[in-house]
Amino acid sequence: MPKNSRKKTAQDKKLHRELVKQMLTLATSGFGLVAALAWNSLIQELVNSYVKKFLPNGSGIVSLLIYALVVTSLAVLVTYQLSKLSEKLQK
Repeated sequence: MPKNSRKKTAQDKKLHRELVKQMLTLATSGFGLVAALAWNSLIQELVNSYVKKFLPNGSGIVSLLIYALVVTSLAVLVTYQLSKLSEKLQK
């Protein structure tokens, strides 16, 4: 096999690996978005069903604040835990 043919094969394999890597990233991002939307719906429903009962009528801003705090807390907690896991796996 000529040298150029081997080099092209190595380049093809590298391109294939990069393509698969990008597809995996896109698929993971897509499923992550779907999961985030599902959690979003759940948290909104929890706030609407349980928290709004204890708030006076017309307190939409307060319930939105509670919702934002819950979502932010979850995002920070999950990100922190995933960062710790990533550090352990890199060691």
